[in-house]
Amino acid sequence: MTVRTCLPWPDKRLRTKAEDVTEITDEIRTIWADMIDTMEAMPGVGLAAPQIGVMLRLAVVDGSAERGKAVRLANPEILHSSIELREHDEASPNLPGVSAKVKRPRAVTVKFLNEQGMVDRRDFVGIEATSVQHQIDHLNGQMYFDRLSKVKRDMLLRKAKKKG
Repeated sequence: MTVRTCLPWPDKRLRTKAEDVTEITDEIRTIWADMIDTMEAMPGVGLAAPQIGVMLRLAVVDGSAERGKAVRLANPEILHSSIELREHDEASPNLPGVSAKVKRPRAVTVKFLNEQGMVDRRDFVGIEATSVQHQIDHLNGQMYFDRLSKVKRDMLLRKAKKKG
């Protein structure tokens, strides 16, 4: 498969809501495989299709210690979020060299289309819950730093600009 190039911030596609996937085809499976290769090359714990310029509601998440256990999601939707929050340092290959602590629900239940095109539900906890929420933000045209205060967001973007 292929490691794809991540779009550089502020590419307008990173602010665009991705389109629903109508069916799981070989083309979709190839995109997922490329996304996993790209995620592994970073290395990261997740990737959303818009990050590589594919404007479809596709994501991959792998928070396993041994890797190789990526969950492929099409049209992911959060059905339930835990009340308990978890803080985690988040970053994005679209804005390299910077990161920020973001608080999100510690666990989420997500409905999605799986590789077979069937509706699936899965509970994600810890790093995978953080990652799946981060990817769904990307699918909705949002970046992790949108969840920061204006002051923290501005500081992060200035820091990224200096590094770039």
